[in-house]
Amino acid sequence: MKSLQCDCQHLLENVVGNKIVMNPLDPGEFRRQGHMVVDFLAKYYENIEKYPVLSQVEPGYLLKRLPSYAPQDEEPMEAILDDVHQHIFPGLTHWQSPNFFAYYQTNTSTAEILGEMLCAGFNVAGFNWVSSPATTELESLVMDWLGKMLDLPRPFLPFGNGGGVIEGNTSEAIICTLTAARDRVLRKLGHNSIAKLVVYGSDQTNCSFQKAARVVGIDLRNFRAIKTTRSTLFGLSPDSLEKAIRLDINAGLIPLYLCATVGTTSCAAVDPLEPLCKVASKFSMWIHVDAAYAGASCICPEYRKFINGVEFADSFSFNAHKWLLTPLDCCCLWVKDPNALVKSLSTEPEYLKNEATESKQVIDYADWQLSLSRRFRALKLWLVLRSHGVQNLRSHIRNHCRLAKLFEELVEEDPQFEVVFPINFALVCFRIRPSGVAGMSNGHADNEHGEAWKLNEVNRLNAQLLHAINASGRVFMSHTTVGGVYVLRFAVGATLVTEKHVIMAWKVVQEHANSLLSMPASEQHSA
Repeated sequence: MKSLQCDCQHLLENVVGNKIVMNPLDPGEFRRQGHMVVDFLAKYYENIEKYPVLSQVEPGYLLKRLPSYAPQDEEPMEAILDDVHQHIFPGLTHWQSPNFFAYYQTNTSTAEILGEMLCAGFNVAGFNWVSSPATTELESLVMDWLGKMLDLPRPFLPFGNGGGVIEGNTSEAIICTLTAARDRVLRKLGHNSIAKLVVYGSDQTNCSFQKAARVVGIDLRNFRAIKTTRSTLFGLSPDSLEKAIRLDINAGLIPLYLCATVGTTSCAAVDPLEPLCKVASKFSMWIHVDAAYAGASCICPEYRKFINGVEFADSFSFNAHKWLLTPLDCCCLWVKDPNALVKSLSTEPEYLKNEATESKQVIDYADWQLSLSRRFRALKLWLVLRSHGVQNLRSHIRNHCRLAKLFEELVEEDPQFEVVFPINFALVCFRIRPSGVAGMSNGHADNEHGEAWKLNEVNRLNAQLLHAINASGRVFMSHTTVGGVYVLRFAVGATLVTEKHVIMAWKVVQEHANSLLSMPASEQHSA
């Protein structure tokens, strides 16, 4: 008890009468507690493989463990960290585990964590240039660096009259560009035309696009999720797009915005940018390229081909917080015409007016985003780029793609399994073959219900397999359904992942698959 009292003594800066005045930012105590937290995280990473990757708790578990009211008095950091370990850890799904292969990862790095610490330590609200000049200018510089790493066309970069901004996520990037596109049209046609505006994507476009359309005021009846097929590898067909656009024009509607995707969420499909852009350009549409997941890979020359045609787009974004060692929140957005954003998103309250803004010589990034205040996000990205360098970042991405190919080879060596979609980046979509389902031979249904029954049974068995894999706690994968086919998604992206983790993950898959497939048909159906 005496030691805890001593640990809390730092909070007492002085006493005036009977009133205790605390100092919540004492440099010495910041140093002491900071070391504690760094050591805590270092030990976490040292032991991260010991924890079940997917949290095994039940809903509401934490309310049973923690008090119902906030403490009246201060508590020492030692006690708080102990509660993190005892109570928070069980409810964590460990996204940084090398055995995490679900979704698309948000990987991290020492440089990013330290950059985040600097960002929080300075805690500036860089809404305009004068509020913190370094915040604005470093962001412009870092976005220029990154644009050059991606070999983006000159019109997207500052010296080509374009520019880049760090948004919180892809949803924000799409909302901002869709708002700019909407207003550009409504200024010409009048606000009453908003009910006629139509936006286009595919049935593989991320759901954030539909959410953005709702926020911006697009009638949901005018949201087009154009069907994709295996014949186009689930990329959006330019012919299908043009057909949909012409049908809408004939119905008196107005084509507004195309969201093309490089690396779709479900299966990492790639929309053919150049022919899609040429179709959309015929109708003066705003074209946005969403490369949230796969964009980072395009810093590697061999993957740059996937964004060929971006020169015809109006905006381009990708999430550095997915694959570039720079976690949430860091969505990088470039636009050819920054003034389109400013016209739609700027405000001019008296309390923010200043000479720098009025000179038109500076950028006020608040006018490029939804919120007013903004974090110093560029700092963590700057640290990552400097600490690793372009070559090491390329090696990081290439290694993940190599490990995905290794997993693909392991799948293909097992006749019970198949890889369902071509691998473009570091995602492998696979499943138990139809021939593995009891009641089938050579993939054909041995009952009167035929093909529909077969597909449902294959999907059901693969869903059971995924549940068993994740329940083991040894690895975590996710799933999707594309073209009616249920597949398991194996996404390589964790910072700490190595060959041994990929091989172990495959052994877990085989172990649970063999258990399922060895069951009699009646037990397979009830498992």
